[in-house]
Amino acid sequence: MEMTLSTQRPKSNALPMAIVAGLFFILGFATWLNGSLMPYLQQILQLTPFQASLILFSFYIAVTFSALPSATIIRKVGYKNGMALGMATMMVAGLLFIPAAKTQVFALFLFAQLVMGSGITLLQTAVNPYVVRLGPEESAAARISIMGILNKGAGVIAPIVFTALILSGFKEVSAPLTQIEIDQMANSLIFPYLGMSVFIGLLALAVKKSPLPELESEDEGESSQNKGHIKEALSHPNLALGVVALFFYVAVEVIAGDTIGTFALSLGVENYSIMTSYTMMCMVIGYILGIALIPRFISQQAALMVSAILGLILSAGIVFGSNDSYMIANVILAPFGVAKIPDTLLMIAFLGLANAIVWPAVFPLALSGMGKLTSTGSALLVMGISGGAFGPLLWGGMSSATSLGMQGGYLVMLPCYAFILFYAVKGHKMKSWS
Repeated sequence: MEMTLSTQRPKSNALPMAIVAGLFFILGFATWLNGSLMPYLQQILQLTPFQASLILFSFYIAVTFSALPSATIIRKVGYKNGMALGMATMMVAGLLFIPAAKTQVFALFLFAQLVMGSGITLLQTAVNPYVVRLGPEESAAARISIMGILNKGAGVIAPIVFTALILSGFKEVSAPLTQIEIDQMANSLIFPYLGMSVFIGLLALAVKKSPLPELESEDEGESSQNKGHIKEALSHPNLALGVVALFFYVAVEVIAGDTIGTFALSLGVENYSIMTSYTMMCMVIGYILGIALIPRFISQQAALMVSAILGLILSAGIVFGSNDSYMIANVILAPFGVAKIPDTLLMIAFLGLANAIVWPAVFPLALSGMGKLTSTGSALLVMGISGGAFGPLLWGGMSSATSLGMQGGYLVMLPCYAFILFYAVKGHKMKSWS
């Protein structure tokens, strides 16, 4: 299959890019709510760090079983309808949070997260190829970086909105909650998630009726040939290793973005629920640098290598740094009157800078030369998002296994960045397994 834009496409790609940009914002908002939701549920349901990590696991594990079915759905209904179906699934997931909040049953929250992850996977599988195809392949990383700014910009906003709507009346993190406070916090979830569900549902209808051009396929095999497509796609080492690289990348991205609030809660930091915003702000800065530098001053491969090395350095600093040190905050935050934050937390936030370029660089490198296998390759790459399920799970397990507690849990990031460095240096160049 060769994917091309429909012959009815407009002369300018500005409107399609604007629509796709809006979808990336929605993806970011729904995804990075997890950074606030995780410590929130840990507090009201009295969860252990490992149990809290299941909130992220249930969200991201959905990718494992829904990515390839998503590719099949897209082949049958088209990319634009696939986007609408993905958002409809997200709407249903948002509605599921209402009975979960009412009953305060942990399993219902996990199921709602599972459905939300499935909807986001379908939307991701449909929308990412648009960004790659709406322009030259060599500048794809820059276009994905633009989308990433919106995605991670939504990640900056989402924790702030969550805190304002749900946690504004609960500032004290050291005192245990009473049952009345727990009930109030749980009930405060209902209207925000109801509003989000209605908005996403309306957006799904708008996308279906929009002039977004279809990505057409020629001679695409039927779903019965899926196994053949997968085998053929995985015969390309740059794709297969790219899937692994994205698996490890999403693992560290989710650890940095979604566990920082839980770690801050354990350190007694006020407004722990907005800590994800710090990581996302650093990612936005990284995306801006990517747009400015790639490919004019630095190649996608070189940027990926720098990102991996920075990730290794910061990971070591987090594990072996002092939670009582505020040196970085005194230099960077104090002049702006921002509350002091331990250096270890700020280094977790700085991982956003290291992570920003990884997805934009790996995705086009992995799809390079895939041709008719692009949709299958895209689905396999999106499956790498399942790393977001296992990364926090390993972090939670390591937190319980080491004497350093949650701080020691960040050891799991070191091998992840090491593999990303391998892909940047050698893996993306491999054209055969021999």
